[in-house]
Amino acid sequence: MDTIQRKDLSTEKQNVESLNIDELSIIRILELINNEDASIPKKIAASLAEIEQTVDLCIQSLKSNGRIFYIGAGTSGRLGVLDASEIPPTFSAPNDLFTGIIAGGDKALKNSIEGAEDDPEQAIKDLKNHNIKKDDVLIGISSSGAARYVQSALDYAKSIKAKIVYITCNKTPYLHVNADVAIALETGPEIITGSTRMKAGTATKMVLNMISSATMIKLGKVYGNLMVDLMAVNDKLVDRGCRIISQLTNVDEVVAKRTLVRSKMSVKTAIVMIYHSIGYDKAKKMIDDSDGMLRKIIS
Repeated sequence: MDTIQRKDLSTEKQNVESLNIDELSIIRILELINNEDASIPKKIAASLAEIEQTVDLCIQSLKSNGRIFYIGAGTSGRLGVLDASEIPPTFSAPNDLFTGIIAGGDKALKNSIEGAEDDPEQAIKDLKNHNIKKDDVLIGISSSGAARYVQSALDYAKSIKAKIVYITCNKTPYLHVNADVAIALETGPEIITGSTRMKAGTATKMVLNMISSATMIKLGKVYGNLMVDLMAVNDKLVDRGCRIISQLTNVDEVVAKRTLVRSKMSVKTAIVMIYHSIGYDKAKKMIDDSDGMLRKIIS
């Protein structure tokens, strides 16, 4: 049942700061937008406990061979796909560890698909196509909480005992979901009324970044604040990888690059090879035996 009317959602209300925005100078418009965006970190701070719970669920899932799914419509869906797509190159993670699903499919990444967010049956079909199971985590994203596609997906995932998280940008979402974790951000009225690609989108991007990055850090994908699990697949990453190897092993650039090649372009493997003066196979086994936690190996 709808608990409130759409007009009562804070994301649908008019922002009193921008009532005459069409009459303002460009610099004043930019100042208004920037000032509104500056309020977002404080809004997120109020939900850090729920974000922490979400990260815990994600870690438990991945340690149990589960997967993390984002699902949303429109801007929310695009942001989920964006965050998921950046996990493999950043952390050398499998392509299906984080997956973004958007109402309307890949075509909706560039085009508005009319009615996609109001199709609850398609949400279930999409999850079944991805073979979602009880060890997975489904993170539903809906700024107003009014996307029936997202509500249906979360309800279905709950029915098969998967863990579910509901991210909204209203304290009371339009559609209720009995989620394991509810991250209800109160981002408030947009500079352009109802345009949740603005503040709500900014908040969503920040929260998804926090969830995925914190999860990967706690799974050993980072040593200190260094991206040690990157795969050096282009010139920029080869350079970064060699600098990381040199920093952690005190070898020069020539040795770092030579070992990186021998490690099949895996920075973490190269570090272990140098640190323990061993070959590729032994280094890989040592990493596997330590659950990928470099600190257990070289500290």
